[in-house]
Amino acid sequence: MHEEEVLGKVYDGRLMKRLLAYLSPYKLVVAVSFVLVLLVSALKLVGPILTKIAIDDYIAVGDVPGLNRIALVYVLALVAQFVIAYFQVYIMNMAGQRVMADMRREIFSHLQRLHSSFFDKNPVGRLVTRVTTDVDALNELFTSGVVTIFGDIFMLVGIMGVLIYLDWRLALVTFAVLPALFAVTMIFKRRVRGVYRKVRTRIAMLNAFIQENVIGMTVVQLFQQEERKFEEYSELNRQHTEAHIESILHYSVFYPVVEVLSAVAIALIVWYGGGQILLGALTLGGLVAFIQYSEKFFRPISDLSEKFNILQGAMASSERIFGLLDAEDEVRTPDEPATPERRDGSVEFENVSFAYAADDWVLRDVDLVVHPGEMVAIVGHTGAGKSTLMGLLMRLYDVQQGRVLVDGVDVREWDLETLRRQFGMVLQDVHLFSGTIASNIRLGDTDISDEAVAAAAAAVNLDEWVATLPRGLDEEVKERGSSLSAGQKQLVSFARALVHDPKILILDEATSNVDTHTEILVREALERLLEHRTSIVIAHRLSTIQKADRIVVLHKGRVREVGTHQELLAERGIYYKLYQLQYKEQEIEAQAS
Repeated sequence: MHEEEVLGKVYDGRLMKRLLAYLSPYKLVVAVSFVLVLLVSALKLVGPILTKIAIDDYIAVGDVPGLNRIALVYVLALVAQFVIAYFQVYIMNMAGQRVMADMRREIFSHLQRLHSSFFDKNPVGRLVTRVTTDVDALNELFTSGVVTIFGDIFMLVGIMGVLIYLDWRLALVTFAVLPALFAVTMIFKRRVRGVYRKVRTRIAMLNAFIQENVIGMTVVQLFQQEERKFEEYSELNRQHTEAHIESILHYSVFYPVVEVLSAVAIALIVWYGGGQILLGALTLGGLVAFIQYSEKFFRPISDLSEKFNILQGAMASSERIFGLLDAEDEVRTPDEPATPERRDGSVEFENVSFAYAADDWVLRDVDLVVHPGEMVAIVGHTGAGKSTLMGLLMRLYDVQQGRVLVDGVDVREWDLETLRRQFGMVLQDVHLFSGTIASNIRLGDTDISDEAVAAAAAAVNLDEWVATLPRGLDEEVKERGSSLSAGQKQLVSFARALVHDPKILILDEATSNVDTHTEILVREALERLLEHRTSIVIAHRLSTIQKADRIVVLHKGRVREVGTHQELLAERGIYYKLYQLQYKEQEIEAQAS
């Protein structure tokens, strides 16, 4: 959580410039809001002046009609202040919400473009915090800080100017408490900054903990870890609560101190101003106006302290958000992508070496050619590099050495979107989205008709199960497909891959999570589906790849054996040992059943 703890500067001009750029599309709204804030501040200055006029010019001489007129002007000023403040708050909050929507869209769009290794290094909980909590912190800046802070400053300057104009000596008496107020404010800022750091850190920790445990709730319940996890959460929650309470403590001290200093200032005004009235140097109306202005004078100072907290939070959040937005996409489409002369689904790995971390090679000197329409199976122990090979083929990562070619063109020269359209992939861990079965097969492609979806479902033997559902293919799928079995999700992913009619089909441990009955259904479908299509099958169950044109054995990141099922068995090498080991496992399972 070190990243959450670093707050950086209280104010960073570079970050603020980037933040204000988001207001550019709404600059007219911001300009109108700025003018309205100044008008509201000006109207707030009118009240004490009207009070002074009412006392000195009308009440003192018993002029009732004049008093009525000034009272009417006072009421009209209050009404105007209310109406203008209403529109200012409304339009500024509207602009702030639109800015937040723009920023969330930009962050999510950027996340979608980032390469896979970025997500390997960054926890989901932290990324969710960026899009939610950090953006909300900026919302306060745009709606409560950027424009209204000028209103507070205008109020302060305006009140000081009026006080000096009315009586500069009494104004100096009023300002006598400012050094003490300044010292208290500085202490408050310094203390609250450390507390704010704690609050931000605890929020990030809570988000990460909740996200991790909700996703892994099945494991938590299976291993009866509810009590331990609840205790861990309770501790994090306690720390978060204590940090907030500490923040409340500082505010509960600061604001009463400001009120006390305000009361001291009023007492000094009454003491000195009363003496001036007795000497005839000040009117009663002037003294009342001074008291009212002094009350208004300390309110913007309190507001500015709150704005400081908002500004500090915005700087911290913006630094993290821009850090995410500045993360470069290492895998991107070249400026001038190449167009293959042929589209036959050929695949070639030329002396490919790859490492996720420096010098920790996952693949070494891999040479492999997959001809159009050929079915090639890749087998090997866990960690041999099978899935990594497919990630390089679809350019989820870029190789450090060698080349990966599709249709004779290096994947780094392809348009990325066009390249990935060549592939259909079925993963071992199937991810389904909230929606319907049909929407999970179609994946938002409106060009795919309902008939095509139904045909794909039938082709993978999914129709037998769909026929039992009340709404068929329109049956609702819950988050992550929790309402479906592993086998059903696997069949949906088969239909998803096939309905998009890819040139190259990749099956990554596609039958490892299905039962025997479902495996038979999948195996029957594969015989029809793999026709006239280049296919690469990563298999754990060797029984599913015996009809492959070639089987490639990966061992410790290198290609060790290549051949048909029978040829590799005859060599009595790594494949033979894998087959014998799996055959014994099947025998043990059969005996146990």
